Amino acid sequence: MPEAMIVAAQVEAAEAGASMLRAGGNAVDAAIACALVQGVVDPLMTGIAGFGSAGIYFPGKGFHKYLDFHAPSPAAARPDMWEHLIESEARDGYGFILKGKVNDVGYQSACVPASLKAYFEAHSKFGVLPWRDIVAPAIEWADSGWMVRPHVEFFWSDPGTMGRASGAERLPFTPSGRSLYCRDDGTPKRVGDLVRNPDYANTLRMIAEGGSDVFYKGELAQRIDRDMREHGGLITADDLASYQPKWVDPLRGAYRGHEITTNNPPGGGLMLLEMLNVLEHFDLADIGHNTAEYVRVVCEAMKRATVDKDNFIGDPGFVDVPVPRLASKDYAAAMAKDIASRKKADVPRFNSGFPSKDTTQVCVIDRDGNCVTMTHSLGMPSGVISDGLGFFYNGCMAVFDPRPGRTGSIAPGKARFTSVCPSIIFRDGKPCLVIGAPGATQIAMGVLQAILNVIDFKMTMTEAVSAPRFSATSNAIDVSNRILHGVTRELQADGYEVIRSPYTFGFAAVHGIRIDGGKFDGGADPGHDGIAIAV
Repeated sequence: MPEAMIVAAQVEAAEAGASMLRAGGNAVDAAIACALVQGVVDPLMTGIAGFGSAGIYFPGKGFHKYLDFHAPSPAAARPDMWEHLIESEARDGYGFILKGKVNDVGYQSACVPASLKAYFEAHSKFGVLPWRDIVAPAIEWADSGWMVRPHVEFFWSDPGTMGRASGAERLPFTPSGRSLYCRDDGTPKRVGDLVRNPDYANTLRMIAEGGSDVFYKGELAQRIDRDMREHGGLITADDLASYQPKWVDPLRGAYRGHEITTNNPPGGGLMLLEMLNVLEHFDLADIGHNTAEYVRVVCEAMKRATVDKDNFIGDPGFVDVPVPRLASKDYAAAMAKDIASRKKADVPRFNSGFPSKDTTQVCVIDRDGNCVTMTHSLGMPSGVISDGLGFFYNGCMAVFDPRPGRTGSIAPGKARFTSVCPSIIFRDGKPCLVIGAPGATQIAMGVLQAILNVIDFKMTMTEAVSAPRFSATSNAIDVSNRILHGVTRELQADGYEVIRSPYTFGFAAVHGIRIDGGKFDGGADPGHDGIAIAV
């Protein structure tokens, strides 16, 4: 019987994590090795200059915390710096469209890189294999090369949605990106094309020997600082040197006899708990999976959580987030009563598809029952690669509200809200579900539906992540093309605007491990190119 399992959105990355488990490493060793490879083989999705959140549970050590590594805005950022450039807000609430897309693509779109510091911090605290061994698979993939996979090509060829920049705009923004990821005619590489990145391999070798300090305080920091100054970027050497991820106690809730543990603001865990609290008031199994009434009820919970996110959830260092109220059962009961009486929530948008999925996920459980779930990302990637370094910077400035005085407004050192909500769910004091997803503003919505699929509809993990999904992060209901037309016709007859995606997948890409009596059941979302590997 397998003793451990890893699930990730890329085969190469999952295999790297599995090799750590086979070598005697634990869940953290596997997760970090996997994450580093993900930055090589999914370079627009994630990387060492990104951000994220990781749930880490080590029962033998009595440890259960979340590592928050949301990328803060640089010290040079100002609340009103882009107010005069506003054109609109994206319909899904994931960012603002500015003249010249200065917040979306280019040097000013990057927040302070956070991921590498978090990877190193987690490994320093829990890892048992040498750091250089953890970095080695990523170096090998960068050196030897990897083939463009279907989902990579899909994202690289993304035309841009809701006013955001396209993948074809991000990839060739700098000469390094153009030479690495584009064909001779300037178009993105396609399925089967080889990508080799010797510059990134050299950067990773420096990190393997010098740890995160070489990036945040050493030679790499100096090169980043120089490149930013030469191109009008906001990040400085001081920003890098002062960055530190945070260990935070889990945000806890309950759903139908299960304990839900998830991340705190500015992550999306509070939205997840709020929606589960609302939906606990409905017999979802009796309503029926993905029926019109089911979609209506779940979407109304999504809409109410989205309104609260827009109004109240941000960086707790800058915003007084009313966590007890938003997570309370009484608050949820009042919302459930309104939904039952068929009241529709209104989700306002400023000047107001299919959201970007520029994030990735890894879930691990090892032979000792240690669990890691990590969602890490570049946000909407900036398109910037410093010459000779080989990695993209995040584009996290794009999601700040350029209007001063708002929950999501820009401020120096502030992290913006993200929907990432890696979660560990317990039954009778033991983990029964390790779960998370990429998918921009849709992450909490995708994770929610997979949790409901497992708990309310008794699906396996593979069934839960494969079932068709939908979302409501505005007044419209977005559905994938596997939601039945008869269902959407009923919703339209009820007065809802329904927007059908031409794709059969989407609304996050959920990955997870279900644990049942010591048996592991892993599910990798079929909309990506991932895999579950038992060890």
